[in-house]
Amino acid sequence: MIRQIFVAAGVLALAANAAQGQTKVVQGPIQRTTIDGKTMYDNYCAVCHGKEGTGGGPAAPALKKAPTDLTMLAARNKGVFPEIGVRRYIEGVDEVASHGSRDMPMWGDLFKSLDRDMAPIRASALVAYVKTLQKK
Repeated sequence: MIRQIFVAAGVLALAANAAQGQTKVVQGPIQRTTIDGKTMYDNYCAVCHGKEGTGGGPAAPALKKAPTDLTMLAARNKGVFPEIGVRRYIEGVDEVASHGSRDMPMWGDLFKSLDRDMAPIRASALVAYVKTLQKK
């Protein structure tokens, strides 16, 4: 219930900013979840990328740039899932030039705020789950 309230508040804030011609990423405290890729994806990523990873989450219309279709990452990389690149992007190490400014939350910093020692494990679990979303 609390997760839904947090997500709803974030979506409303994004929508309000979009209505005013502004886009602002709402990045507040995150809730601790189990270190399970699907659970973390559902809690942290699906609001923008959608449950299926295609980019159609409830907050997507409020964003300046459409969220990446995560199901096509391997297809756009000659059939190879770009595991290191995805991990570096999640952790906030790399930016994607075509995105302009960094609109996606830097989960690495947020994961560190939960437990610095477990942040790399959380990032790895999330990358592993995104890998399962790839279209064959």
